[in-house]
Amino acid sequence: MYWRPREALSLENRQRRSYYELLRDDLDQFILAHALSDTYENFKESNTPYPFVERKELKPRARIPKLEYDFHNAFLVIFVEETIPQEHKKYIRFFDANRTTKTNLTRSRTLSLGPDYERSQKYLDNIHFYNFLTELLPVDYALLIQRDKSQPKNRHRYYLSHFHVRIDWPITEAAEDLGRFLRYVSKDIYEKGEKYAQDVQKKFFEFYGLPEMIGGRRTAAAVAAQYLRRLPFISTVYVSSSESRSLYRYSEQGVSKSVLMQLAGHEMDELAEMYGLTLKELKNYYMLDKHGKNGGVFLFKVIYEQTSAARRPEDNKLRELKPELYWLTVKNQYILPLPGVWEYPPLKYNLIYS
Repeated sequence: MYWRPREALSLENRQRRSYYELLRDDLDQFILAHALSDTYENFKESNTPYPFVERKELKPRARIPKLEYDFHNAFLVIFVEETIPQEHKKYIRFFDANRTTKTNLTRSRTLSLGPDYERSQKYLDNIHFYNFLTELLPVDYALLIQRDKSQPKNRHRYYLSHFHVRIDWPITEAAEDLGRFLRYVSKDIYEKGEKYAQDVQKKFFEFYGLPEMIGGRRTAAAVAAQYLRRLPFISTVYVSSSESRSLYRYSEQGVSKSVLMQLAGHEMDELAEMYGLTLKELKNYYMLDKHGKNGGVFLFKVIYEQTSAARRPEDNKLRELKPELYWLTVKNQYILPLPGVWEYPPLKYNLIYS
């Protein structure tokens, strides 16, 4: 385990973690809405049919059509519990030149800085933070949210510290790092030949729920998630992909993927009956839009877990990679309430293997 569990933290750091998790819950809702609900509205406004994800695409190792959609909100956000030490700038590129200062933002022409702009907007506890974040999300590369160490020690305040953050850790090194942790590699990824090294890299992508050897933001997100395992605190990486039409989330809780899903009328009836809801409640609190005659559009989340082949062996002995073994399996599937709905929980519902 790369991060300290709650019981191993001081009372001060337990408070910090509680605050981080509270902020993350709120950020989860905003990110989900921007990645999926707002994207759906983009398609509607342009009179373009939304390209729904097929259920088979959510299975581990599933192939995803290689087509990008212009109306999909794509972005990469990294949210860490602490502050990333300066020595890690070599691979996570956060410098003075890409800090979220007014000067840098003005120079980059990234943000429409009006007369009402306040520097405090970059803080998660500011009422205007999500407006600030919305303007920065389309920026190439990643956004970094971390703890502000300039604040008093007893005040755990988080802010969007950097934009245009590049992830420059080579994929080969990320795969080698994971391979060593899982005991498939002793020291060097090429120690058993080029074919073995390629297999380890393919399994790296599978570990993070991605089609093998893709590029772009999703690869940067997986590499960032792997690199952040080197640091002794929890982190969360969000990546919205216009190709997969999905929101991926990597954290100490594992890998998850959220998409927009169509439900037929009989599935909605079944779901409502399963959870003692009226059809009106289901539509009001879970359904994003009508679809077809009696169906609807819903937010659907898949939580994956690593199989024994993708977990560190208990005996810590070096082992041989077997590419045919699955590294991910579906753990849970949920129909999510609409972002911001307070009193209704996610509904567990099997769609992938039904």
